Amino acid sequence: RSVPRGVALGMVTGILFPVAQIPFSAMLALPLRANIPAAALTTFITNPFTTPPLWVAAYWIGKWALRIDAALPGDPVREAANAGWAQWLLSDAAPATAVGLLIVTGAFAIGGYFLSMFGWRMWIARKWRNRRTRNQD
Repeated sequence: RSVPRGVALGMVTGILFPVAQIPFSAMLALPLRANIPAAALTTFITNPFTTPPLWVAAYWIGKWALRIDAALPGDPVREAANAGWAQWLLSDAAPATAVGLLIVTGAFAIGGYFLSMFGWRMWIARKWRNRRTRNQD
C-alpha cells in the first residue's frame, strides 16, 4: 500500500512544487506512511523536457475548466514568446494555469496510484508464484 501512496505523493510534489521536490516528498512521505523511494523517484515526472508541455496543457485545461475562452483570446505560446513567459504567466494565464495544474495533478496522482497499485500487485503475485513453484520442486 505504501508504494502507490508514494507514487501519488511524488506526482503531487513533482508537479505542484517547482523546487525542492524530493525533500518535500520525503518529508510528506513519513507522516503519510508512503514509500519514500517511490515518492522521490516519481517527482522526476517533471523535468526540463516535460515541464513546458505540462504547463501548456495545464493552461488549456484550466482555460476550458474556467470557461474563459472569450476572456483570454489568442495563442498562449505566441503571446508568451512576444511578451515573455513571466509576464504572460503572471498576468493573463495565471488563474487558468493554476486551475489546470490542480486538475492535472489530481488526474496524474489518481492515475499513478491505481496504475502502480495494479503493477505492484502483479509483481508481488509473480514473486509468490515463482517462490511456490521453486518450493514444489
